[in-house]
Amino acid sequence: MTKYLHINHPFALESGETLPSLTAAYHTYGKLNANKDNVIWICHALTANSDAEDWWPGLVGKGFTLDPDQYFIVCVNMIGSSYGSTSPKSVNPETGKVYGLDFPLVTTRDNARFFALVADYLGINRIRLLMGGSMGGQHAGEWACLQPDRIELLCLLATNARHSPYGVAFNESQRMALRADATLGTDAPDAGRLGLEAARSMAVLSYRHYRTYDATQQPTSPDDIDDFRASSYQRYQGYKLWKRFDPACYYALTRSMDTHHLGRGRGCSEDALGTISSPTLIISIDTDVLFPTEEQAFLSRYIKNSRMDVMQSDYGHDGFLVETPTIGLLLAAFLVDQLQIDEGTKHAFTDGLSGRSFAIPGTEEV
Repeated sequence: MTKYLHINHPFALESGETLPSLTAAYHTYGKLNANKDNVIWICHALTANSDAEDWWPGLVGKGFTLDPDQYFIVCVNMIGSSYGSTSPKSVNPETGKVYGLDFPLVTTRDNARFFALVADYLGINRIRLLMGGSMGGQHAGEWACLQPDRIELLCLLATNARHSPYGVAFNESQRMALRADATLGTDAPDAGRLGLEAARSMAVLSYRHYRTYDATQQPTSPDDIDDFRASSYQRYQGYKLWKRFDPACYYALTRSMDTHHLGRGRGCSEDALGTISSPTLIISIDTDVLFPTEEQAFLSRYIKNSRMDVMQSDYGHDGFLVETPTIGLLLAAFLVDQLQIDEGTKHAFTDGLSGRSFAIPGTEEV
């Protein structure tokens, strides 16, 4: 069941704007033990919600690695989302009107500060394990930089230290699709629907992989010349998101993801990662085109006490949601302090992944 926390004081944002008050929608599973040392905090991804047991089946729940009989599991809906926390769907108490597209820019660092504030209100001083995948991993990384002494263990899945130009380009392309829908931000019954459906279709291409489509979306017949399975699949993915997510929230969250840069105000990303003191498990996916393995190698190279594991998956970036048996095994060992790090091997491995050179047209190789 979703719980709500209302914080009735201003929350300053990195942009210089202020949210007059905040609402946090969240789920908890299990009970906080007497020592208050069994907290697992999960940061959800872009369009997920705070019900981690629902969207991470096989990993969160009784009998699985993150078992509420053993741990007190917390997941808070990020600011800007459609699922109950303060967002473009909220009424601005200063104007009495819904924020809509006027919702202020909220950075990934703002959301990390928001989670830390909610933890304060919930009386949680120490977090046994902080974890997140994709945008959730960006939030977890920010929080670990903000409050390194609060986090005992850290797990980062399919994420990065800064959102890449490639990722920003994907997000801007989606926002172009949203803006091309003249109903976005209006009072029309289906306002923003076509734009959101097109945006989601673009996004799914970055979440999956060639092999995913090749295995699941082959034409029903070699004689097909129209209405291909892959075409209907893209339309279905767009419609499915429209049924559950607000277009203005999607617009806001893609902007938020673009702001992600651990090095902002901290010198550089390398220096920021160097402040993380928690033993850190970094999980990468070999077919991830949106958050490729070299991004996780960079994290592991500069987080001193870290280990990186690369999962094989045919699901691309979405492997962090699908490959729960593998993730569960890696986490189970990690939670009993079996993080084994050979610095020489680690550096050779991460250097091999992150030290690639690319020829840029019109320039010398860099």
